[in-house]
Formats: sequence, structure tokens, C-alpha cells
Amino acid sequence: MAPALVTLGAIVAGVVGSVGALGWLARLVFGSARLPAPVRRRAAQPAQPSRRPLEVVAADLRRLTRQLARVPAGVPMARRRGLQAAYDDVLVEAAELLEVPHTLTGTPPGTAREVERLRLQAALADAGLVVHD
Repeated sequence: MAPALVTLGAIVAGVVGSVGALGWLARLVFGSARLPAPVRRRAAQPAQPSRRPLEVVAADLRRLTRQLARVPAGVPMARRRGLQAAYDDVLVEAAELLEVPHTLTGTPPGTAREVERLRLQAALADAGLVVHD
């Protein structure tokens, strides 16, 4: 009886050990295992947001200004609104590059947004960025 209990204990220990080892191996393979300090990879440095050069932003503003001025009649309103949204995004990007204060992103669509857009265009022109050709 005693040898049978020892054999049964050895089998149970082998199964439990195998399951534990396979679990750790799976965590190691899928990247969630805690490795000793020298083997661990270093944490990646947070990527700094890259900013486009001002010349590229100015060229985009000029291009979008021309496209908005030449939207033909009969074009779906979604296209015009998409162009206007892209223009606003690039206008805000230029304002941030030149450190010009603005509230264009928080202004709701309508007359107030149009006025803020014109004010921001004038402020960018005062800062030296010529938008219109």
C-alpha cells in the first residue's frame, strides 16, 4: 500500500509540476512572464510627437485654401465639410507651431467658428504666415 501511495504522489507531483512549467513557458512565449532583472527588456521610451515643418504646414494651408475656393457647385456637402475640417486642422497646427492662441477647436460650427477662423487667419498673418497666394 505504501509503494502505491508513493507512486501516486509522484504522479500527482509530476502532473502539477508539468502544468506549472507549461504555464510559465506559455507566459514567457506570449510576453507576460516576469523574468529576472538582467534578462528583462527595457521599457520603451514614450515617443515624442513629431511636428511637421512650418513650410509643409504652410503649403498644406495654401493648397486647402485653393481647394476650398474652387469647390464646384453640385459637389456633395460632405466633401466641402471634409475640406473645411481639414483646413481647420491644419490652421490649428500652424497656430500651435507659431504659438498663436486660438479657440477654433472648441468653437461650435456656425458663425462663431467662421469668426474665429478669420481671427486666427489674421493672427497667423500677423505672425508672418501668409496663407493666401
